[in-house]
Amino acid sequence: MKRSLAVSLLVLVAVAPARVWAHCDGMDGPVVTAARKALDAGNVDLVLVWVQKADEADIRKAFERTLAVRQLNPQAKELADMYFFETVVRIHRAGEGAPYTGLKPAGRDLGPAIPAADKALQDGSVEPLVKLLTDTVQHGVHEHFTAAHAKKAFNPNDVEAGRKYVQAYVSYVHYVEGIYEATKTAAHGHYSESHAPTSHAD
Repeated sequence: MKRSLAVSLLVLVAVAPARVWAHCDGMDGPVVTAARKALDAGNVDLVLVWVQKADEADIRKAFERTLAVRQLNPQAKELADMYFFETVVRIHRAGEGAPYTGLKPAGRDLGPAIPAADKALQDGSVEPLVKLLTDTVQHGVHEHFTAAHAKKAFNPNDVEAGRKYVQAYVSYVHYVEGIYEATKTAAHGHYSESHAPTSHAD
């Protein structure tokens, strides 16, 4: 099960990087949610887990400034909070080597995998997530295999038919190779501690 889950996660990350990166810059994403809780509780530790240790000083400074300004009036609070959210997300993404392109609105379509991953943690049960991911990978393998196999018995004198087979074959082999390489990466530790936030990964 662990092997299947690792393969599925990495393959889905590889084919949908935009959605994965987008998860942390949304107004309803985990980083802004943590930043909001930190401000409401007056406890910066609640958001520091989302940035690297080297960036703690910048976050603490932005946190103190935000707390001071947000007490002035409702409009100041709104502006100060947004400044803090943007600062935390920008620094968080920089720590992952990802560009910051601004905060994204809540309620975006992130596909099924990311919400399912979050729900698994909330519910304490990974089985629905495992099923979703393994089913997705199995469907992809079968689809690529079927497409290549259907074109394999082409007439050697039909060059165009041969090219269609080659195209399907290359797509099929690359897909399988990607799964295999993702499995090897997971087995050797895909997530580098040296580039990780203090305790959480996005």
